[in-house]
Amino acid sequence: MAINTPDNSSPSFSPGRAALVFAALSVALIGLIGRVAYLQTYGRQQTIGRSEFQHHQTEILPARRGSIFDSKGTLIACTIQNRGIFVDPKFMHERYQDDGRSIADMDDAVAKLAKLMDRDTLKLAQLIADNSEERFIKLAESVDEQTAVEIEKLKIPGLGMMPVNQRVYPMGPLAAHIIGGVGKEQNGLEGLEMKYEKVLAGQDGYQRTLKDARRRGIGVSEDDYVEPRHGRHLVLTIDANIQMIAEQELTRGCEAVKAKRGEVVVLDPQTGDIVALANYPTFNPQSINESDPKARTNNCLVAPYEPGSALKPFIAGPALAQGITTLSYVWPITGISWKTDYGRLVKDTHGYGPLCTWDVLVKSSNIGMAMLANQMKNPKLHTALHSFGFGGQAGIELPGEDPGLVRDLSRWGRTSTESIAQGYEIMVTPLQLARAFCVYANGGRLPQVAIVKGVLDIDGQIIPGRPRLPLWACPQVIPADTALQVRRVLADVPLRGTATGIKRETPDWYVWNIFGKTGTAHISEGRAGYSATRFNSTFMGGAPFEKPRLVIVMTIHEPDRSIAHYGGAVSGPPSALILERALAYLQVEPSPELQPPPAAVAARLVNYKPEVYRKPTTQPAVKLRLRPNTAAAAN
Repeated sequence: MAINTPDNSSPSFSPGRAALVFAALSVALIGLIGRVAYLQTYGRQQTIGRSEFQHHQTEILPARRGSIFDSKGTLIACTIQNRGIFVDPKFMHERYQDDGRSIADMDDAVAKLAKLMDRDTLKLAQLIADNSEERFIKLAESVDEQTAVEIEKLKIPGLGMMPVNQRVYPMGPLAAHIIGGVGKEQNGLEGLEMKYEKVLAGQDGYQRTLKDARRRGIGVSEDDYVEPRHGRHLVLTIDANIQMIAEQELTRGCEAVKAKRGEVVVLDPQTGDIVALANYPTFNPQSINESDPKARTNNCLVAPYEPGSALKPFIAGPALAQGITTLSYVWPITGISWKTDYGRLVKDTHGYGPLCTWDVLVKSSNIGMAMLANQMKNPKLHTALHSFGFGGQAGIELPGEDPGLVRDLSRWGRTSTESIAQGYEIMVTPLQLARAFCVYANGGRLPQVAIVKGVLDIDGQIIPGRPRLPLWACPQVIPADTALQVRRVLADVPLRGTATGIKRETPDWYVWNIFGKTGTAHISEGRAGYSATRFNSTFMGGAPFEKPRLVIVMTIHEPDRSIAHYGGAVSGPPSALILERALAYLQVEPSPELQPPPAAVAARLVNYKPEVYRKPTTQPAVKLRLRPNTAAAAN
């Protein structure tokens, strides 16, 4: 009888193996689904992108940067189009091989190219050889049109050109601290080039070109072309000729006394327009990246300093307006020093004895001004300084303006009254000082300053820049009659005061009546006190006295004391020369003889001599017909 036994050779069902197989199938299915999803989304975009790259080429159409003009239309900054040079080394080698030409032929072509580009032949050949598999190597950022034409004549396979915009400054370093400069990417780095980047830069366009299999252009559809929007042009308030004069005389003035640096600002007091603004030393915007960063600093607006006696008119004017003193009032000065009621000594450079307010300004008496400040009291002193704009920005359209410093009244100490009276414990910039001095040249109003007149529209019309108040709407700091009184006092400064050096060093000082004030300030050394040998030497002035056309402030820092250090001797003569040359260029009529002071004042003046107001009889009648060299000719 046969007995049935189980067949042990047949496999039995295993739940574990089944789960493993199911998991593997699930992972494969999920992977397949993921792959399909990838190909339908991101992968699809990559494929389309590769296809687009193979069939289309997008080319940026660079916008041309706007130009900058002075107030008379003289071109100061512009953009020209040169060409950049590039090479496709792989294509170059392939073409020479396909055409059956030798390596020697290619080397000969490269040698000719190197000569035209003023490059070392071996280095250029090595660059191409080392990158033989590359498709793009830039050989030159920019070459001029003539060089580009000569390079094209070589007909080197794989060598190409592309349009490149280059910023050019036709006037060289003229107005460098105003204009600034641009970097390699044509972006503004300093000055107006940086401040007005969005206005000047414009916006690039582009075009997408359909290519054939050999990457040759076939056509461009209307939707694939966006033309560039070129930058707009700036028109400034400065006059290139007066700017040139200011830079020349500032440089001569600084070099004559071996000074470390200097600044000058020239303003039209009737409008607040900046006619010239310069710093020494300077730089060339064309090579701004190679220039000294210190030389690029626009100290006219970013480096405040203590002005010394140049501050005195801004105390005397409000005091006269408020009836605290009169021009004929005599201050009881008994010697070269005066002790305050708390024991501080205030000293004068010269001992004149009693001085009336007129001569306190003309002779720049520290004692007389300290006595006046004590009569005025600190609250009125503080208000007067703020009324002239000190302690706040002038509002120029240039980057980095420093507001200076007028400390809060609560922080004034016992010695502040006399210190402020002598031009210390306050920080001002040359720009702030020039703006404030306009008050005495325009009838007592504090103008709004500007260096940008506007932007040119497509029709060549100037669209005004930021809104500015007309002079009649600007703050009336002091009454017009008081402003005229102070201006008349300051017209005595070059004749019988602290700026008589102008007469000796400025040949034609008598053509126009100049009014002004000097300032000589010791430089602070922090906790060590004030230096006995380092000074800031300032002259601020204007002309002609009868109807002022220009106001100027020049400060020369750290002149060699062995040569000169007083403001009247250091900054006075170059300032007067700027005024003379600028007024001659502007064809301003000569001044009549300056009338002597009123009898009530004249009787109280020190060493008063009426003949100092008489003009020489040899005054040249042809002076006005002699123009200085133009800025264009100077460059």
